[in-house]
Amino acid sequence: MRPTGDKGFTLIELMIVVIIVGVLAMVAIPMYQLVPERARATEAESGLGAVRSALRCYYAERGSYVNAAFTDGAQVTAGGVLSVTDDDLLGRYFSTECYTFNGAPTANTFSVECDGDNSTAPMATEAGGITRYIDQAGSITK
Repeated sequence: MRPTGDKGFTLIELMIVVIIVGVLAMVAIPMYQLVPERARATEAESGLGAVRSALRCYYAERGSYVNAAFTDGAQVTAGGVLSVTDDDLLGRYFSTECYTFNGAPTANTFSVECDGDNSTAPMATEAGGITRYIDQAGSITK
C-alpha cells in the first residue's frame, strides 16, 4: 500500500500500459502494411475500368469483342482498335504494357489483365506483384 502523500505510477502500472500498447501495435501494424498495395492497385482498377468501357463500346458497334488485330494476349492499345491510348493508361505505377487482352476470336466474353510486373511507369518498382483482372461483367479479381 502506498502512503497517501506519494504521487506517480508504480512499476506494475507502467508495465501494464507497455503491454497494452505492444498488443495494439502487433494487431495494427500488419493491417496497415497492406494499405499502400491496395492504394496502388486502385490505379490498375481504374485503367481496367476504362478499357472495359472501350471494349463495351466496341462490342456495341461490331457485335464482337475481338478482331484480327486484337486477339488473345494483345496489348489493349494494339493497332488503335479501341479508343484507349497510351496516355489514357499511363499512370504513376502502371503503364500501357501492363494491360493485355484475353479472349477467343469468336467469343462474346473477355478478360483484361493488368500485371504490374510489366510496367515501365515512373514508380514501376512499387507495382511489382500487383495483378488485377476485369471481365465483360465488370468483375475485378486478383
